[in-house]
Amino acid sequence: MTDPAETRTVPARPRVVSPGRIVALLVALIGFYVVWPSLVAVFGSFEELRHVNPIWFLVMVGLEAASFLCIWALIGLCLRSRRYFLIGTSQLAGNSVSRLLPGGNAVGAALQYRLLVAGGMEPTRIATGLTAVSLINVATVFALPLLSVPAILGGVAVDRGLARAAWLGVGAFVLLIAAGAALLVADRPIVWAARVFERLRNAVVRTRPPLTGFDERLTRARDVVRATLGERWGQAILRSAGNVLFDYLALLAALVAVGSRPKASLVLLAYVSAVVLGLIPITPGGLGFVEAGLAATLVLAGVPAAQATLATLAYRLASYWLPIAVGPIAYGLYKRRAPRWIAEANAAGPG
Repeated sequence: MTDPAETRTVPARPRVVSPGRIVALLVALIGFYVVWPSLVAVFGSFEELRHVNPIWFLVMVGLEAASFLCIWALIGLCLRSRRYFLIGTSQLAGNSVSRLLPGGNAVGAALQYRLLVAGGMEPTRIATGLTAVSLINVATVFALPLLSVPAILGGVAVDRGLARAAWLGVGAFVLLIAAGAALLVADRPIVWAARVFERLRNAVVRTRPPLTGFDERLTRARDVVRATLGERWGQAILRSAGNVLFDYLALLAALVAVGSRPKASLVLLAYVSAVVLGLIPITPGGLGFVEAGLAATLVLAGVPAAQATLATLAYRLASYWLPIAVGPIAYGLYKRRAPRWIAEANAAGPG
């Protein structure tokens, strides 16, 4: 019998950081270096927040809460589920991660996916449903400049940069609608995308059984989403619009709180520009780029520079930093409920 003291153990293999993460970190550091002066300028106004009536912060927080409720309702519609506690906690946890890590959008989406799967939802439906949510929400953002086009055509004085942003937004909206329609109506684009993903996954993940038949599963799940939205497409548009418009109203509340009264149509263009900057995966959640871009475009919209900087800071505290702080709390609530979901899944048996 071998003496336990003499038993040799195989040392654990050290975890190797992937080149992709190193590149993402370097890109984020370069991005922070570029926008650092603007970021310092925005947060340098922190002391000025004491002059803002606290009630306005409650208004902004309430509007952001309404925005999150709308996105949860949209996710529930696309997933054909009313398990809003699971949907809300998983979305908040994934959102928090995506705003903290370089290239965090993919990491946050993966975390949200894993939490939904662990909560008992069907994986393929989750993938298709969350893709539909993303397409609908991004299309809604780019549709917002359409609301400002009548003002531009009517002769309202608009800075050339903002006008160009409006027309680019309209063009992006048309392209997104065309792409979404192609995915919902035609099988060939979704089959092609699924097979590309399948090949990449099997080439990268060699330690697990190869993924097969993903195109058929994705097409079936797409058909489920199409049937659901075909019945309630109006609800999907309203919920997505609510998510975006409540967030936009939070920005308007921040401007009013600092004493500014700009034209709402011009602020809308500044808001869309900031959201687009937030989608660019250079820094986590567009940190620095959104602050710099939003403050600059608000000035183009007619807001004095000092007020634009202070309003940007107040808005980002409510829309960016507060949800990050809420994310770990949501994850803790998820973990408390998870054992019950696992027990229910085990009791239900396979399928």
